[in-house]
Amino acid sequence: MDVESPGAPMREPSTSGVGPAIRIAAAGERQAAERTERETVIELQDLSCYYGSFRAVRNVSLQIKKQQITALIGPSGCGKSTLIRTVNRMNDLVPGYHTEGRLLLDGQDLYGKDVDPVAVRRRVGMVFQKPNPFPKTVWENVAFGAKINGYKGDMDELVERSLRRAALWDDVKDKLKQSGMALSGGQQQRLCIARTIAVEPEVILMDEPCSALDPRSTLQIEELMAELKREYTIVIVTHNMQQAARASDTTVFMTMGDDRAGYVVEQAPTVEIFTNPRNQLTEDYVSGRFG
Repeated sequence: MDVESPGAPMREPSTSGVGPAIRIAAAGERQAAERTERETVIELQDLSCYYGSFRAVRNVSLQIKKQQITALIGPSGCGKSTLIRTVNRMNDLVPGYHTEGRLLLDGQDLYGKDVDPVAVRRRVGMVFQKPNPFPKTVWENVAFGAKINGYKGDMDELVERSLRRAALWDDVKDKLKQSGMALSGGQQQRLCIARTIAVEPEVILMDEPCSALDPRSTLQIEELMAELKREYTIVIVTHNMQQAARASDTTVFMTMGDDRAGYVVEQAPTVEIFTNPRNQLTEDYVSGRFG
């Protein structure tokens, strides 16, 4: 047997037999790892969230993939809304709120010392549970954020493009000078989505965006999300199991422990969460045995 001494230089891999196959497999693994890294837009690393001394969310580690819809599900009070409001630093406005761990957007720590929270909110847009159009015209609602951020392009074109992306243009193209408050609930929510995407965020967070809407408007928002994920990464909090199953690519199930702190039980492709969950707690929740 040809045995090399410990100090001998490493040989080049063989160019015959299994050598090329091994090299191809290794290259494939490296490419897959690089692709996975590129596709991860948001990463939470052992993240805990506190309101004063109360820990609301504990030790959450998960990845949000690019151009996918990720649904956060779980019982009320388990920290789902806290978690997504942490992603765009909305909770910075709450006295006593602080985090431990790391939260990365495209590899950048969003809670780093030199990070501007306002800049974070431009990159990570937010749509709330209840439609909240400004008491302004439809046009002014959509243009508002772009104006604040110093947009120099054609504002009319931006407003139209944003309304088209939000599947609202045909409904409001003759009502641009009317109040956004006069629209129906579903239209108001799509107006808020248009306002969000007008500033070209990378990520759109949606905190129960359909809970105040009727079934038809809910379906319209779900169809809109399916269109928007071609360009944006979307994270949605929902208590509607059917909505999570219909609309999302990945589902994260959260619950809370005896200390009332929320934590992640399981993250997996949505079809797995609802048909073959790994954790009994997940199965009990999605099947309606608790929650």
